[in-house]
Amino acid sequence: MFWFLQSPMALKLFLFALLISLPTSLSSTASKGKEQKLKFNPYRYTFIDKASTFASSSSSSFSSNGRDSTYDYIVIGGGTAGCPLAATLSRNFSVLVLERGGVPFTNANVSFLRNFHIGLADTSASSASQAFVSTDGVYNARARVLGGGSCINAGFYSRADAAFVKRAGWDPKLVNESYPWVEREIVHQPKLTLWQKALRDSLLEVGVRPFNGFTYDHVSGTKIGGTIFDRFGRRHTAAELLAYANPQKLRVLIYAIVQKIVFDTSGTRPRVTGVIFKDENGNQHQALLSNRKGSEVILSSGAIGSPQMLMLSGIGPKKELQRLKITLVLENEHVGKGMADNPMNTILVPSKQPIEQSLIQTVGITKMGVYVEASTGFGQSPESIHTHYGVMSDKNELFSTIPAKQRRPEATQAYIRRNKYQLHEAFNGSFILEKLAYPISRGHLSLLNTNVDDNPSVTFNYFKHPVDLQRCVEAIRLVSKVVTSKRFLNYTQCDKQNVHEMLSLSVKANINLRPKQVNDTKSMAQFCKDTVVTIWHYHGGCLVGKVVSPDRKVLGVNRLRVIDGSTFDESPGTNPQATVMMMGRYMGVKILRKRLGNKAGV
Repeated sequence: MFWFLQSPMALKLFLFALLISLPTSLSSTASKGKEQKLKFNPYRYTFIDKASTFASSSSSSFSSNGRDSTYDYIVIGGGTAGCPLAATLSRNFSVLVLERGGVPFTNANVSFLRNFHIGLADTSASSASQAFVSTDGVYNARARVLGGGSCINAGFYSRADAAFVKRAGWDPKLVNESYPWVEREIVHQPKLTLWQKALRDSLLEVGVRPFNGFTYDHVSGTKIGGTIFDRFGRRHTAAELLAYANPQKLRVLIYAIVQKIVFDTSGTRPRVTGVIFKDENGNQHQALLSNRKGSEVILSSGAIGSPQMLMLSGIGPKKELQRLKITLVLENEHVGKGMADNPMNTILVPSKQPIEQSLIQTVGITKMGVYVEASTGFGQSPESIHTHYGVMSDKNELFSTIPAKQRRPEATQAYIRRNKYQLHEAFNGSFILEKLAYPISRGHLSLLNTNVDDNPSVTFNYFKHPVDLQRCVEAIRLVSKVVTSKRFLNYTQCDKQNVHEMLSLSVKANINLRPKQVNDTKSMAQFCKDTVVTIWHYHGGCLVGKVVSPDRKVLGVNRLRVIDGSTFDESPGTNPQATVMMMGRYMGVKILRKRLGNKAGV
């Protein structure tokens, strides 16, 4: 399938979208001492219901079918970590998952590689993604669908390195058991496209060696990683890890938007008793935790949603909560702090060759902490679900975190007018991406209001630390060598271009809202600042040692954990989804073994 990128506006949509056959039968067979994987049909999830089916405003709907009226675990967020976590915990205990979005299985924007970019360009209320713009002026997105970020990302699957596992304090043996648990169900080896082969050969030519072949492992050099897209281009998400669940003990409610976590503050430490959520009709319900020892609410709402929910529930900086008249449950100045995003910059590479679709398959892992990847050829297919309105429309929620002056209707229309004349330009080529690992620059998250549906204000402070900027310059120099290498030019069949001409094309593409120095393309540092975008690997906000303990229990309160990327102070591997899914499984097993010992059966 070929596609001609029509304009810088289309490029912006693509970069905004560059994040990210179903099983067919349902059976439940118990096995002693071992988990039994369940096969399922997306239309026959007996444990998935709309939130409005919840029995009453004060008790669990389990009571209506003979099951417990309270839950041993309530998981807030059925995402990349929440699904494997809930599936694991349900082997032994009753679990309620509250997911604010819908199911991914019938959404063509989620299910098919060819529609990858459309889901993120769709800023309507029914989209699987929720757009936001950081105060840095960079477009971003968060998932709003069962399966989380694995439903809207570019699908690349690569494990964390051993050093990350060690720094996290995890058990390497259990980690190495938890990754395959994920991989058996949803991960595939990609069929390498010609563009990805050209990138592989060019990386090796410029010295990103050795070639490590196809591997899930994070190793220096050039490699081919895994993918959650199968050979037919169908996406397999974290939601499919629910195939491992015990359907008799799991209940998943979709369109269930949690308003706050409920605490009993009569004792010496606040104690979680349940959560309040609203359904798709706007009606409120309360789900209750069991009084049994070990029962917990577990936040798995991601690096934006989890710190936001803690603050909305009364845990966070005292002054901020008082400003919004939120009842203080526990003061913790670190909630929402330590936010980081891995900055990404791209170079547009023209080609005289027809361009085939490909997402991330090849990656160059350098010793200086720079990862080089590529993606090509995305356009809208007739089967995709169209957006309700454009990404630049002043009617959508995208601009909720931009200062008012910048999101006036006339400012938005002026942006559109500036780009309108460019719509007839044609660009046939692709994008080489570089991601900066381990950024030193840190930001923060704060509430704009008490409406959980609204995005909080997020600042990442890209390149605020000079070391990050210098490393970006080195990364752009490396990418420049790649795109002008003999192997790459042989593939694109283009004359060797001046690097500054290619940089200028990227700067003029208007891929973010940051002020630009269009005439200063000779400064690679300025290029880094002008063209920074996200690769959706943001993390932090509930850091270990400051907000949660090493076992992810929220400090200062009882019966509350956070298990997701908000607890990371660095993004694991080249792309984090493998480790986030693994962590859901890993922490579920740790919790069960701690509570049941050998009787856990996992």
